[in-house]
Amino acid sequence: MIFSLFSAKANATPEQDFWNWFRANDATLFNFEQNREETFDRLAAAMKKIHPSLTFEFGPVKNGTREFIISADGIRDAFPAVERLYAAAPKLDHWIWIKFRPRKPPMDIEYGGVKVKADDVFCTIEPDGTKAGITLYIRGYEQAKEKTYGGIAFLILDQALGEYDVETKVGFIQTKDYSEKSPIEKNPIKDATKIFDRFLDYQKNNR
Repeated sequence: MIFSLFSAKANATPEQDFWNWFRANDATLFNFEQNREETFDRLAAAMKKIHPSLTFEFGPVKNGTREFIISADGIRDAFPAVERLYAAAPKLDHWIWIKFRPRKPPMDIEYGGVKVKADDVFCTIEPDGTKAGITLYIRGYEQAKEKTYGGIAFLILDQALGEYDVETKVGFIQTKDYSEKSPIEKNPIKDATKIFDRFLDYQKNNR
């Protein structure tokens, strides 16, 4: 597998240089499964020339097209870099560009040696200033692994709410054992998207 080199052009922005490189390696990137490790390493290196926190995800091939997701990896300072790179993206018939990790049905997560099933996660949402404060109640939660569960909370909320909303519209995020009582009704994490959107609409209409 041969990659075209990442070479800057005179007067080109870093974003234009990236997309020129992407276009030159289009076929290799589209068929990354043929050499996943090398392709991902080179793509990651190319993106980090734009911003050290930028990362990516690929969608499956559907009807001859793939999604390419530009992510800030949950780092708010990298959001402007995502916006700039997305804005500079060329039109390529077989690619769909997406900025920030989009919402998707919550899935089981394994992180830091802990595995949590999505069906074992419940949530409450309450006001935190102008934002939504979220508590996740997890079956099997261990207080001694609070930091690990905190990481799991961000990952599962990224799925349910999308990267952009988690970083811009969510206030506090905390984790507790499912057995702990709550003055607010606990809802399955799979319902978090609609509850979150309803909450934000209510907040907006009652300011």
